[in-house]
Amino acid sequence: MSLKNTIEKIKTLEVEKKNLLVEIEGLKKIADTKAMALENEVGALREEVESLKILVNGSESSSQNKINT
Repeated sequence: MSLKNTIEKIKTLEVEKKNLLVEIEGLKKIADTKAMALENEVGALREEVESLKILVNGSESSSQNKINT
């Protein structure tokens, strides 16, 4: 391989490296955004589960009180 070809190959690879690093940063931002959205969704689902447990347990207590009275 000639020196000229080697220099051209290095330049081409440096440009590709720069482009890949930019793409990686963009993908990292997208992944972070998705992770945050998923965290929020999971938090909301946990709250809903707790609310439903309270509702169900409250209904069971109410039913037991009616049976016992």
